[in-house]
Amino acid sequence: MAAAAAEPAPPRVGSVGFVGAGRMAEAIAQGLIRAGKVEAQHVLASAPTDRNLCRFRALGCQTTHSNQEVLQNCSVVFFATKPHILPGVLAEVAPVVTSEHILVSVAAGVSLSILEELLPPAARVLRVLPNLPCMVQEGAIVIARGRRAGSSEAELLQTLLEACGQCEEVPEAYVDIHTALSGSGVAFVCTFSEALAEGAIKMGMPSGMAHRIAAQTLLGTAKMLLQKGQHPAQLRTDVCTPGGTTIYGLHALEQGGLRAATMSAVEAATSRAKELSRK
Repeated sequence: MAAAAAEPAPPRVGSVGFVGAGRMAEAIAQGLIRAGKVEAQHVLASAPTDRNLCRFRALGCQTTHSNQEVLQNCSVVFFATKPHILPGVLAEVAPVVTSEHILVSVAAGVSLSILEELLPPAARVLRVLPNLPCMVQEGAIVIARGRRAGSSEAELLQTLLEACGQCEEVPEAYVDIHTALSGSGVAFVCTFSEALAEGAIKMGMPSGMAHRIAAQTLLGTAKMLLQKGQHPAQLRTDVCTPGGTTIYGLHALEQGGLRAATMSAVEAATSRAKELSRK
């Protein structure tokens, strides 16, 4: 019996490229640089105008207006364009794609099968869904790999992106859910933080102080959940003493439908993500 063909070795990460230089690309680049995963001068970003590239230059990165130049100089390339632009960009760079590249799409709604159709047969493609807190190295990131990307590529990418926060490999079916939970979830959490602070402002606390304390409360609670590995209900029970302030506040939240509204928000955002994927 013939031995199974070995997976191609992943390239050494010399330079990291970004095709598209928007906020998410900047967040990933900033996380990688801050964590020392790559030196700023070894990051090359492309965009059609200087409007976004100036932020990369401020980080000390190299920039260009040529997408092909990024592929010609980088082994790991993140495609961080808007989804409707991505097919044209992939057609443009396809002639310079080789089997040595690891190509990573950050575009929501563009499936691995579509990405593989638009690229040469030997291309190794993965999808990554990060969220904006990658900018402060506290992101929530998932990775899904295409048919020609093996475990070595996924592990290399995971090692890189752990510099930006928590990173897990998942089946592609989970990507749209992650988009809603963690991508849109940033806006949901900000809305709750704002409301929490405004409640304190209503009761007489100064605005700046209320918003700082609300944000710190969210941060501290999240750290406890992650570090202790507790179910949120257990931590809630630890705070909620019989007849105390918390149970009265929780009762008001339940009357306002907070739990059902939050679940509906994640469901609505997931449905929209799936709808965009079909388009």
